[in-house]
Amino acid sequence: MSLPIFLIGARGCGKTTVGKALSQALGYAFCDTDHHLQLTTQRSVAEIVAAEGWEGFRARETESLRAVTAPLTVIATGGGMVLAEENCRFMQEQGRVIWLSASPEVLAERLESQPETAQRPTLTGRPIADEMEEVLRERAHLYRAAAHHQVNAMQSPEGVVDEILHSLSLARAS
Repeated sequence: MSLPIFLIGARGCGKTTVGKALSQALGYAFCDTDHHLQLTTQRSVAEIVAAEGWEGFRARETESLRAVTAPLTVIATGGGMVLAEENCRFMQEQGRVIWLSASPEVLAERLESQPETAQRPTLTGRPIADEMEEVLRERAHLYRAAAHHQVNAMQSPEGVVDEILHSLSLARAS
């Protein structure tokens, strides 16, 4: 399979960590849309949102998705990538879309242990546990609709990679 693999899911589900491990397992390149956006704008996500609002950030996010999409690449997307229907359609048409699914409690725990506030600005201004519950309530149906496969991201990164490989019928030999 030479199609790109898009990892979608809420902040803290492990898209970057799993993406790097998956790209190594497959011998693919790895790209992170948020990282690409930071490199091209020389600003953090929080700075872009402060200067251009969420709408401006979302437009730049779409540009970043298209810029990094290439064969033999694992692409970690921003948590809100699925908010634009055109992004969902693009990912579905260009490659395989994997939803890294995790409970709001696990996401909140991960985000609290590694805050990275400049990279992960609050979406609601509320406590992270409440925010993650709200985000999943609003986006779970979008992640589900966009994904070709849903995997349990509440296990070790290696376990997530193995589940992805299995779902893509590319299970690695033990």
